[in-house]
Amino acid sequence: MPELPEVEVSRQGISPYLENQQLVKVIARQRQLRWWVPDEVLAQTNQPVLSVTRRAKYLLIQLPRGDIILHLGMSGHLKVIPSGTPATKHDHIDLVLASGMALRLNDTRRFGAVLWQQKGEVHPLLASLGPEPLSDNFNLAHLTAAFAKRGSAVKLVLMDNHVVVGVGNIYANEALFKAGILPSKPAKAVTPQQLAKLLPVIKDTLAAAIKQGGTTLKDFSQADGKPGYFAQQLLVYGRGGQPCVSCSKNLTEIRLGQRSTVFCASCQQ
Repeated sequence: MPELPEVEVSRQGISPYLENQQLVKVIARQRQLRWWVPDEVLAQTNQPVLSVTRRAKYLLIQLPRGDIILHLGMSGHLKVIPSGTPATKHDHIDLVLASGMALRLNDTRRFGAVLWQQKGEVHPLLASLGPEPLSDNFNLAHLTAAFAKRGSAVKLVLMDNHVVVGVGNIYANEALFKAGILPSKPAKAVTPQQLAKLLPVIKDTLAAAIKQGGTTLKDFSQADGKPGYFAQQLLVYGRGGQPCVSCSKNLTEIRLGQRSTVFCASCQQ
């Protein structure tokens, strides 16, 4: 599933083609995605695109009357193409622009979503989300309070969108390794010193991934404009059984919350 950096780089890739353009119409070849594409989305005709923003893993196409919300799910991807381009299998939604281009959503498994958020309202999916990890609202006081009474594994708490959005499996593994914290350690047992180290590590890890993605971004105006995962130097994720980059002992891989979790039993406490 695309994680926050992939979604942010998708936002950066499509924004130049959408912002300050006119949305002529929305074409839905298949409305049954994860949720039914609502009538309000299809009613958006001849509307200026004010901006393209992101909240957690949701992209928001901001229009005068409200926002079209896009979520890529597990297999969705976006590409910008000439509006007359014939649809292929799994090309479900087109946002047709006056420029002659269109933003197309292809979603093989149909776990993505295209939803509507009325102006002045907050969609229920966005209402209870935690702070953005790169924002000032994600700070030491917030992290300390979130961890204080939680006995769950620290990795699972970091991946809870009510605590902070967008710290997915890859980046939780990486951040905890860099901070020297065992992923299975109860969140309430994480020391103040460890918390003080973890906070900037999370921010730096995500910021670096976004920066790397921006440098390797494929052209969204091409037919294969799927950004995919970036070529990154991952320290632990996907390296179970291989030598630790710090101490050379073999990394351990377990399952936490049904997700692959890799750590160094020597370097992380």
